Amino acid sequence: MSAAMDTESTYSGYSHYSGHSKKAHRQGSRDRHKSPRSKDGSRSEKSVTIQTPPAEPLLGNDASRAEEGQDDNWGETTTAITGTSEHSISQEDIARISKDLEDSVGLDCKRYLGLTVAAVLGLLVFLTPIAFILLPQILWRDDLEPCGTVCEGLFISVAFKLLILLIGTWALFFRQPKADLPRVFVFRALLLVLIFLFVFSYWLFYGVRILDSKDTNYQGIVQYAVSLVDALLFIHYLAIVLLELRQLQPTFTVKVVRSTDGESRYYSLGHLSIQRAALVVLENYYRDFTVYNPALLTASKTRAAKHMAGLKVYNVDGPGNNASGQSRAMIAAAARRRDSSHNELYYEEADHERRVKKRRARLVVAVEEAFTHIKRLQAEEQQKAPGEMMDPREAAQAIFPSMARALQKYLRTTRQQQYHSMESILQHLSFCITNNMTPKAFLERYLNPGPTLQYDRDRWFSKQWTLVSEEAVTSGLQDGVVFVLKCLDFSLVVNVKKIPFIKLSEEFIDPKSHKFVLRLQSETSV
Repeated sequence: MSAAMDTESTYSGYSHYSGHSKKAHRQGSRDRHKSPRSKDGSRSEKSVTIQTPPAEPLLGNDASRAEEGQDDNWGETTTAITGTSEHSISQEDIARISKDLEDSVGLDCKRYLGLTVAAVLGLLVFLTPIAFILLPQILWRDDLEPCGTVCEGLFISVAFKLLILLIGTWALFFRQPKADLPRVFVFRALLLVLIFLFVFSYWLFYGVRILDSKDTNYQGIVQYAVSLVDALLFIHYLAIVLLELRQLQPTFTVKVVRSTDGESRYYSLGHLSIQRAALVVLENYYRDFTVYNPALLTASKTRAAKHMAGLKVYNVDGPGNNASGQSRAMIAAAARRRDSSHNELYYEEADHERRVKKRRARLVVAVEEAFTHIKRLQAEEQQKAPGEMMDPREAAQAIFPSMARALQKYLRTTRQQQYHSMESILQHLSFCITNNMTPKAFLERYLNPGPTLQYDRDRWFSKQWTLVSEEAVTSGLQDGVVFVLKCLDFSLVVNVKKIPFIKLSEEFIDPKSHKFVLRLQSETSV
């Protein structure tokens, strides 16, 4: 029996991985067939790619591979855990992995090149004022005029200003990148060019007027270095305004719609470029949108295919007639059958809701009984010696079989089983036991579909997003701009609308107009 269970576990892992590979292959073939038509149909569209930094290996870690090899029927086989895992890698998967490696290497080179240029320029900026002060002391020290009290005070001013500039530069520029954008950030590039021209002009003036003539006024040289540091502080203030403050005021409202199920959200954005707006949309997507579940869409597709399969079209005019007439006949026949299909849809949804409520009630009762058992075990453990206490992991493994079958049936009914593995449920259960959480808190993750970030990263994370826009991605947002963010399974359609100008008027109300006199009769009826 153990060998049969091992075979079943291995087979399920093989079929899961192979199905994933075939799905990716079919999706890639569809993209290759569709690309020439889309290119001819809309020549003005521009497609660029947004990729996140590769923080994990392409094939996942050992835990993810173990989860892929896990038997899907963990509700019935929780007492037997096998460590065997096999994968089937096709030629298309090898080609895809090699392509991802090449893309990641190119992106890493581009990222490190930009960081290297910025670091070299920043080092030049901080060393320039110090060089302005030290070069006269090294080259013509004996000819310099003595530095008085004012000149020595300028040394302290330069030191503290450079320290403030260093801290501000570290806080503003030295951050871990969240994504690789397809084009350069225009304002950041303009600031780098401005700083380079500014430092170059100071060096040019310093070389012509001070180094060539060997100026002996040392206090004037130090004052020249102080003026450079002051100008650099003003440039840093300009960078804060352009990079941080300018985008804070809401100017546009964007509507984000997921193409598969129509789920939508609204966000307010400031003055941003299209590529940076796309990055903000993706950050909010992982936080606000529920996880994409393609299993929820299979029921409607199956029902539509069944209705169309019941239609038969006969060509009475011979084989010379085109297929457009057949398509119109099938559409007309499907429209005539629409009156009867809504009853089927109604009863299917009602039956599904009934089964979900029934499985949910069973799950709630099973979890409450398991947590009651945990409280009883905790009361017994308190009477034992400290060395014999059961840790939360062992307690979770002890009560999990009592709720596993009800939980698995509920997840299958709601089509969530692919997002919750047995290991993740055990970790969540041990977490709830450690923090003394109630059964309702434990079930919240499974009864209510949560945001995308709630689930395991390997099950939802898309490494590559493609930005499709008719406008240049470095241009700013405008009213009516539409761009699309595409990944492997779905796309996000973003529609930009400008917040209208609001005019408020004030109306003054005289306080005396609210005064009134209440006159009561002396005789009232009883």
